Amino acid sequence: MNATPEALAATAGRLLAALDAGVQIAPLTREDGGLAVEDAYRISRAVTALRVARGERPVGRKIGFTNRTIWDEYGVHHPIDGPMYAHTVTRGEGAFERVSVRRFIEPRIEPEIVLGLAAEPRPDMDEAALMGCVGWMAHGFEIVQSLFPGWSFSGADCIAAFGLHGALFFGPPVAIAADQRAATLQALERFEIVLSRNGVEVDRGRAANVLGGPVSALRHLVQAIAADADAPPLKVGDILTTGTVTRAFPVVAGERWTTTVEGLPLPGMDIRFVE
Repeated sequence: MNATPEALAATAGRLLAALDAGVQIAPLTREDGGLAVEDAYRISRAVTALRVARGERPVGRKIGFTNRTIWDEYGVHHPIDGPMYAHTVTRGEGAFERVSVRRFIEPRIEPEIVLGLAAEPRPDMDEAALMGCVGWMAHGFEIVQSLFPGWSFSGADCIAAFGLHGALFFGPPVAIAADQRAATLQALERFEIVLSRNGVEVDRGRAANVLGGPVSALRHLVQAIAADADAPPLKVGDILTTGTVTRAFPVVAGERWTTTVEGLPLPGMDIRFVE
């Protein structure tokens, strides 16, 4: 792929037009010249600029492919990240009725831990220090989607195409007091989530799947941003979703998906999909 600023901007416009129309396209990495990860992030930033220009407001980041147990399934062997927007993020009490699958392109569901930043993290911070930047935690479902048919892509494709982000639904945040940080960090490294479809368990995931725990996923993101001079920094108030703890599963209308969280003081999720 031609990596001139003009070509990357044109690709950003093409991706956004496909998203708006709800249509899929061939992976960018299969075009002449392929697509480097660095250029994929440039495209991602160009897409964000287009979305901001038309009134969309970034509110945080999704961190994707932190779950190393699914890397071989998708052929992507490194984490990615992308922005989330005010209109794609919904906070509630954990139960969400009548979510339309028509909003998304080949949607899949991912149970995740969500973190809220109360201070700006630095790349020299370890997990214990990063806990001082986390004001709250919550449990949520990220609905991911693929512009590329059959979920066939490379990591660079995922980065350019919105980080696969479709929407985030999360339950009530639980504040983390200063004297609770050490114990909460330990719990965030040990919890499990049971995922069920229509009342039947389909998968069980554990904290270690996401790079060792959600705060370790945050640490990866902080360091990745520091290594990219053009990457926008994390800000106080940012919402971060840290990667699926289980496998990601396709969703269709008529399904009800629920979770149980073990080892964290967070309620389960309950979401129902309709046409």
